[in-house]
Amino acid sequence: MLFLGIGIFFIWLFLHNLTSQQKKEIFLSFGDANYWIIGFAIILGLLSHFTRAIRWKMLLKPMGYETGNRNTFFAVMIGYIANLALPRLGEVSRCTILSRYENVPFNKSFGTVVTERGIDLLVFLILFFVNLALQFDKLYSYIDQKIYQPLEAKFHLSFSLAGSFTNILLLALVILAILFFVFRKKLLKIKIINKLWNIARGFLEGMKSIIHMEKPWLFVFYSVVIWGLYWLMAYLVYFSLPETSHLGPDAGLATLVFGTIGIMLVQGGIGIYPAIVAETLLLYGITSTKGYALGWLIWSSQTLTIILLGVLSFILLPIYNKKKSYEKAGVN
Repeated sequence: MLFLGIGIFFIWLFLHNLTSQQKKEIFLSFGDANYWIIGFAIILGLLSHFTRAIRWKMLLKPMGYETGNRNTFFAVMIGYIANLALPRLGEVSRCTILSRYENVPFNKSFGTVVTERGIDLLVFLILFFVNLALQFDKLYSYIDQKIYQPLEAKFHLSFSLAGSFTNILLLALVILAILFFVFRKKLLKIKIINKLWNIARGFLEGMKSIIHMEKPWLFVFYSVVIWGLYWLMAYLVYFSLPETSHLGPDAGLATLVFGTIGIMLVQGGIGIYPAIVAETLLLYGITSTKGYALGWLIWSSQTLTIILLGVLSFILLPIYNKKKSYEKAGVN
């Protein structure tokens, strides 16, 4: 309920500053959208989830567990829908499913999930810095107009944006590094910091497990495919609206990166994801109303995919395994 409340707050906050005409434009955009294109984006989402299931199997195999494709896929999708309800519930759910239907010990499967998160974090960080390099001029202009210029006007400040931004960033990184080293024992007692530290440790452990895989480069390939499909899934929706169909792949990458941050901040990205997409597309000259409409189309298609596949997996999981148990027992 807390995360749902936060999401509703972001929806209210964004719509509160819009005129009735702007709100009307948003709803008209929903009617003008090409839903065949959005449907194809949903298919790409399905492929990304299936690829994630195959990749997870690769992490389980070195431990001696050869799980079935269907059960692994069902577990992944049920985990996704569980995460929409409560943070981290998905990780527990998917590991519980494999423990029950594939006899994989919970602690071992949970370790592979931590490894997955570590690898995904690495891929995200790479994409984040690639996006930062590609969008630097646009981000520079955005920060100048939205942050520095208002501050200069309000407080009569005068400074170099590039120099100040770089110096402040470097100084902040140095201070954070020193503080963490000096107070690391106390800081690790803080829940959020301990969580981030555990993710980092999980990433290191994951790197070790990949080295001992039979086909480590195939695992890397699957990871690239997963995030590539995430990017295509978001970018393809751009072509569903005439006003955004001319935007290039770099805009799709920006949406993927900044939208992912929104999903990290608020469970499922509800409310905040469309607002972030709207702000991101301002960099490309797209009005906030069209950007907000596009954000809702992307978020809705992704979330709808998770909900439908999650519910379907929840229904099919016991049916499939009951049939499988009958076949093993020789019952027709």
